[in-house]
Amino acid sequence: MDRRGVSWFPSLALLLATAVAHPVAARAGVNVSIYGMHMDPSDQDAKDFSRASYGGGLHASFPVPQLGNLLAGAVGIELVNMLSETHEFQDPETGLRVEQQTNQEYFRLYLGPEIGPHGHGFFRPHVGVHAALVNYGISTDVVVPDDGNRENEIRQNLRSENRTVFGYDLNAATDLNFGNWFVEGGTRFAKSFNVPQQLGGGAVTIHPGYVQIYVGLGANFHY
Repeated sequence: MDRRGVSWFPSLALLLATAVAHPVAARAGVNVSIYGMHMDPSDQDAKDFSRASYGGGLHASFPVPQLGNLLAGAVGIELVNMLSETHEFQDPETGLRVEQQTNQEYFRLYLGPEIGPHGHGFFRPHVGVHAALVNYGISTDVVVPDDGNRENEIRQNLRSENRTVFGYDLNAATDLNFGNWFVEGGTRFAKSFNVPQQLGGGAVTIHPGYVQIYVGLGANFHY
């Protein structure tokens, strides 16, 4: 064996270790996107108490340059209007019209790791798993409308409740990177645990799951 060739191995190993520990061109950054989404109930618990809904969110990922930008920490928030209904009642004698307005909202804060290229490439597919804090809110108002001037309506809140539970999601997405900005699309399965039925006072709870499809626009920031 050529001893001159063997003598290069320790030097090469030292050079590689130094490059990993102190990358020359590594720059930290954050990718931020705003997205709109369509959310469908995916299991029986969700289908019994919700329907297809629309919403939006804000997502940020923080790639780790020391790992080749293949791993990132992610955090995000989203808000979905799960129910918006108005029922109208009219007194047949007086003609007085009363509306019952019900709104149910789904708010989620999530964070966790994402695996996939987050660097300067054009095609950046990634998958992730996130832990989530989910808030379900429902509000019911009785309104006596004023058709001449809506600001003069009489409104009384019958019920306003919020329940916060834990959940998780599994996410698969990709984005097309154009340098300082990118277009993103993906799908997500989101699960919640121990949600009270219709936010009522009963002890029965459900564990609804949802499928989300989303499209967004984002920007890349480096520092």
